[in-house]
Amino acid sequence: MRKARVLFVCLGNICRSPMAEAVFRNQVEKRGLAEVVEIDSAGTGDWHIGKPPHEGTRKQLDLHGIAYAGMKARQFTSNDQSFDYIVCMDSKNEADVRRIIGEAAHSAKIFKFMDMLPAVPEDDVPDPYYTGNFDYVYELVTEGCEKLLDQIVSDIK
Repeated sequence: MRKARVLFVCLGNICRSPMAEAVFRNQVEKRGLAEVVEIDSAGTGDWHIGKPPHEGTRKQLDLHGIAYAGMKARQFTSNDQSFDYIVCMDSKNEADVRRIIGEAAHSAKIFKFMDMLPAVPEDDVPDPYYTGNFDYVYELVTEGCEKLLDQIVSDIK
């Protein structure tokens, strides 16, 4: 089985993308795939570089027993095009990722997180930094990460 590298991207890398990183890492570990799936997250903005996940994200992760120790916000760079899957939490993040990477040749699959959940009416994962609705985002992230992991397992076999 070949390896896969997954990067979740949101605006500040303190709410949605670190939540997805932690949830996905937990799911990957439960399936015994930690040796073949590398996971990270980043933000398109630079406001929170070096900061831990938002209190609301930490509270949700704590509630569900999901580890996040040592996670710190970082900014997305053109070097991140080396990931196999770049999963953007909203349309603006996707546009920013494509702008930052530019026309460089890359093999990354770049897509919106909500593409994993076509039955859900949301186009973008709502930003709980503004809505305060961390529990709804956790529900979306959990379901979407399960579908993403199923897809990746299928891809790397």
